[in-house]
Amino acid sequence: MKLYVCTACHLGRDGFAETLRPAFEGLVQVEEIDCMSGCARGQTVAFRSPGKTAYLFGDITAADIAELQNFARLYAASTDGNFPDARVLGSLRLKALARIPG
Repeated sequence: MKLYVCTACHLGRDGFAETLRPAFEGLVQVEEIDCMSGCARGQTVAFRSPGKTAYLFGDITAADIAELQNFARLYAASTDGNFPDARVLGSLRLKALARIPG
């Protein structure tokens, strides 16, 4: 599983991936990527795993790290990346920009 961090967004330009790496060590691989076209809602991050629905989130800050960690655990435990009820995503459900079929 990978967590992609946009480097075109304001926090991404300031090294947000380096902030996230220690928080996700052993849980998910953090990778930097150029623009993910979420500019109106930057900072954007995306979770992707082979064969699973991918998720793009926007308006992310360091204050969201705990919610992102929780999402990563739920996502890793899911068989296909889908959740029957978006409420398990906590406040991230309001920051979801896209769900992309796996």
